[in-house]
Amino acid sequence: MIEKTTSECATVNKIIQGHSHEKSALIAVLQEIENSYGYLPEWTLRQVSEKLEVPLIQVYGVASFYDAFHLTPRGKHIIRVCLGTACYLRGSAWVLEALERELGIKDGETTPDLEFTIQSVRCLGACASAPVMIVDEKYFDKMTPTKIKSVLKRVRGKNEKS
Repeated sequence: MIEKTTSECATVNKIIQGHSHEKSALIAVLQEIENSYGYLPEWTLRQVSEKLEVPLIQVYGVASFYDAFHLTPRGKHIIRVCLGTACYLRGSAWVLEALERELGIKDGETTPDLEFTIQSVRCLGACASAPVMIVDEKYFDKMTPTKIKSVLKRVRGKNEKS
């Protein structure tokens, strides 16, 4: 379990106070915590449960039900690979496999350096450009397994310039 600092506890308390300690604000509180930390650390779920007087199992149930919430840290760069029908028929499964090989992680996982997270999705709304992959908010269309290295190199290159 990751330990929390006093200032982190204060941050979570401030979020909860901003919603007047209302039990009905559970989802909004969790969204703000997710936005602050990039995921929902276990200690934040316990703190929310205690402060909102909502059973921990209910807080965890909400946090694990919605795709918008994550219980583990996510990468700086989120890579979404479309596995919708059009993309799948044009080879997106191979693109996903190549990406997993290149980064050494599986779909839904994050690299140990917290640089990349892979997430498959069912549709990105760009069927005419299939197969499609998004890195952060940038679309890459007509993807092939051989293009993976150059896309990752471009993303890593942006990191070095920052």
